[in-house]
Amino acid sequence: MNKVGQCTRHWADPKRRDWTNTAPRPLQTVIWYPVADLASETFITIGPPDQPLFEVGKVSTDAALHTTESSLPCVVLSHGAGSSALQLAWLGIALAAQGYVVAAVNHHGNNSLEPYTAQGFMLWWERAQDLSVLLDHLLADKVLGVVIDPKRIGAAGFSLGGYTVIALAGGHTDLQAFTDFCHSSERDATCDEQPEFPDMLAQFEQLKLTNPQVQASLQRHYASFRDPRVRAVFTIAPALGGAFTPAGLAEISIPVAIVVGEADTLAPVVTNAKRFANGIRQSELTILSGQVGHYTFLSQSTPQGKKVFPHYCVDHASIDRGSVHKQVEQMAIKFFAQHLTVQLPHTGC
Repeated sequence: MNKVGQCTRHWADPKRRDWTNTAPRPLQTVIWYPVADLASETFITIGPPDQPLFEVGKVSTDAALHTTESSLPCVVLSHGAGSSALQLAWLGIALAAQGYVVAAVNHHGNNSLEPYTAQGFMLWWERAQDLSVLLDHLLADKVLGVVIDPKRIGAAGFSLGGYTVIALAGGHTDLQAFTDFCHSSERDATCDEQPEFPDMLAQFEQLKLTNPQVQASLQRHYASFRDPRVRAVFTIAPALGGAFTPAGLAEISIPVAIVVGEADTLAPVVTNAKRFANGIRQSELTILSGQVGHYTFLSQSTPQGKKVFPHYCVDHASIDRGSVHKQVEQMAIKFFAQHLTVQLPHTGC
C-alpha cells in the first residue's frame, strides 16, 4: 500500500467550446497517485471548510510522485450528474494506494463546482469525449504521463458516470430508444426531472430549438465514442439503460464490471444494470443485497451533510456506507488487476 498524492490540473478541450461558446471546454481534473511513505498527509473534505458536508480522506496535496515501478496502470473516473470529481475520491485513493495513476474530471456544466447547464445534464455523450481528451492531456503531462503505461488504461464511473464509461467502451446512445423507453411501461426514474435541477427539461427543449451548439451535439449522439486506449471498464450503479438498444451494446468488446445496490430506486437494477449486463458480452454483474441505495456510493457524509442533504447523505439504518465502499474498492482493485495486465507476445520455438 502506498501513500497517496493529490493534485489538480486545469486542462481544456481545444476542439470543443464551453456552453457559453466563449472559451475552450474546461476539463478541471483531480489526480491521485502514489507518493513516498514519508509524505505528509492532509484530511480532505467537500463543502465549506468550517462545516464540511462530505469526508474525502487522507492525501498528500501536491506531493511528488514516487514509485519503484517503471510504469504504472491508469484509471480515469467519471462522476454522477451534478456531482464532482472529489465524490469518487474514495475509489481514486484506493486505486492510487495500489500503484495506479487515477484521474477524475469535473464534467463541464454538470458538476457542483460551476453553474448547472441543461446542455451539461442532457448531452450525455459529451462526457465520454471529456475522458478521451483528459487521457490526451494526462499522457502528455511531463510529470505523470511519463510513468503511465498506455497499454494499461481503464475507466470507472458512477451513475451518469457509469453511462459515460459504457459509451467510452463503445456503446451507442440512441435517443429515440430512450424516448420510447420513457413512454413505455418500463419507464424508470432516469426519465424524470433531475432533483438537483428542477427546470432542466424545459430549458433544454428551448435550447434544442435555438442553440446551434446543442443542435450539432444532438446530431452526433449515436456516434461511437470508443477510446481504444481503454482496456476495461468498471461501472457503479450505471444509469440510462433505456438509452441503449441491444445492437448499441453489442459493439462493446472489452471487459465491463457492473456493481449496483439492490435497493437502488434512481437507476433500478432491472432497467439499468441488468440491461447492460445482458447486452455486453464480457460483462460481470454484482448486485449488493439489502438496502444499498443509489447514493450509498457517494462519499462518506459528515453530521452536517446528513442534516443539510439527507437525501444524498443518509443511508438505511442497516447500511454502513464505508463498508460498502471498501467492498466495491476491493472489487475494482481485483477487476483492474485482472484486466490491465500486460500481455507479452508468445515466443515459442
